[in-house]
Amino acid sequence: MISYKDAGVDIDAGNSFVEAIKPFVKSTFNDNVLGGIGSFSGAFKLPSGFKNPALLGATDGVGTKLRLAIDSKKFDTIGIDLVAMCVNDLICNFATPLFFLDYYATAKLDVNEAKDVVKGISEGCKQARCALIGGETAEMPGLYQKDDFDLAGFAVGMAEVEEIDRTKFVKEDDVLIALPSSGIHSNGYSLVRKLFFEKLQLDFSEQIDGKNLIDVLLAPTRIYVDEFLRLKPCINAMAHITGGGITENLPRVLPDGLQANVRLKAINSPEVFKYMSKYVEKDEMFRTFNMGVGMVLVVSRANVDTVLENCDGYIIGEVVRGEKCVKFI
Repeated sequence: MISYKDAGVDIDAGNSFVEAIKPFVKSTFNDNVLGGIGSFSGAFKLPSGFKNPALLGATDGVGTKLRLAIDSKKFDTIGIDLVAMCVNDLICNFATPLFFLDYYATAKLDVNEAKDVVKGISEGCKQARCALIGGETAEMPGLYQKDDFDLAGFAVGMAEVEEIDRTKFVKEDDVLIALPSSGIHSNGYSLVRKLFFEKLQLDFSEQIDGKNLIDVLLAPTRIYVDEFLRLKPCINAMAHITGGGITENLPRVLPDGLQANVRLKAINSPEVFKYMSKYVEKDEMFRTFNMGVGMVLVVSRANVDTVLENCDGYIIGEVVRGEKCVKFI
């Protein structure tokens, strides 16, 4: 006789995992969550207060940053990254995040490791003011090897229909305000790993700016939901600076005929980017990494002072007439 466990899937471990994460998941619940954990789907009551609402969805992962988390056995922050990559996209279309779901696939479920991941996801959801209403954990021996696992996240938000397309709100002479990143966030890690661990052959304990390299590289992606909700009336558009950097992401909120002029000397880049710039061309750096800018706000001049007084942002440029692109000056 042969069992499912003999084939590499432990149902009991899965049940133990569900029990272990219940406190984390419940800590994200609000009055709109219907039911609890354990049903076939998560239920969420749509909030009131919207006049012409639309639901928006976003999905993402954390790329090969996950490889570093696995190799270093540090699993407490990668879940925050997962939430951030989804909700930061939602708010760029002026959607208020409502709820989040995750997918965790592994060769063999390690309950303690997976619990740390979900604890991070729940922390990310609390930062994003959304509820973690469900998820899926899959053991797939033969598809994943040894300690490997993968993550995917799914976020749903709500926005007013007329507020979704932000390009129509961007005007000539608008000001570009950078919200600082917490570091590399969750993009460009194939290049990061190749540089630090293949080319330079550094250890996780190598010091950068007084911190262990692994701690710098695994610093969780900053979540900008609070800034969005607080400053929404003063913002014309937002650009989440992910893969492609400022170069490719900022034009996504520009209408035809307008150009973003970004002053290079105005950008405050953390030490890790300065370190990498010794080995990677400037253009490659700016189209791969956020360079210290996690989100760009496009703001009318009349609202600049209000925005700057209520966040840690700083001015990096302005919108002018020209080809729809970013010009570094």
